[in-house]
Amino acid sequence: MPIRFWLGVVQREHVLRGVAGGFAQVNHGAKAPLVRMGAADGFVYYSPKTAYPDGEPLKEFTAIGRIADDDVFQVTQGPAMQGPAGDFKPWRRRVEWEHDAVSAPIRPLLAVLDFTRDDPNWGYQLRRGLIEISRHDFDLIRRQMRRPSPDDDPHAKRRPARATMAR
Repeated sequence: MPIRFWLGVVQREHVLRGVAGGFAQVNHGAKAPLVRMGAADGFVYYSPKTAYPDGEPLKEFTAIGRIADDDVFQVTQGPAMQGPAGDFKPWRRRVEWEHDAVSAPIRPLLAVLDFTRDDPNWGYQLRRGLIEISRHDFDLIRRQMRRPSPDDDPHAKRRPARATMAR
């Protein structure tokens, strides 16, 4: 089965919980969107806000990784998340997160991402909570989220290579 790429829309506060716990959850814990994913699929979170419901606007990619296996599993959130129908029991997928990735704003990529380019209403599709994106978009987002290294700065001083003596 070919590898696919997904973008989940979740506020940053919940993304951080998922990264810490090694899982992804979308659409308020719905199972159906997660079932469409396969092991090794790429997954990225986009966070429009820092927190729900009154968080600050963010509009950043906040986590990136790969779906770890084929299992979709359900958890209980305990008494703190009880509602009229009983415990909240969301569905999740295990994700191998790239822990060295850094958040990246979407704005610099709007003109080059397949799902935003030439679409002034690009945000409307994100209301679904999970969309499939192209490999092109996933790779661009991954590069944008890569932690800068000293090699990226052409003005950084570099140590000269150590000379070795042949014996």
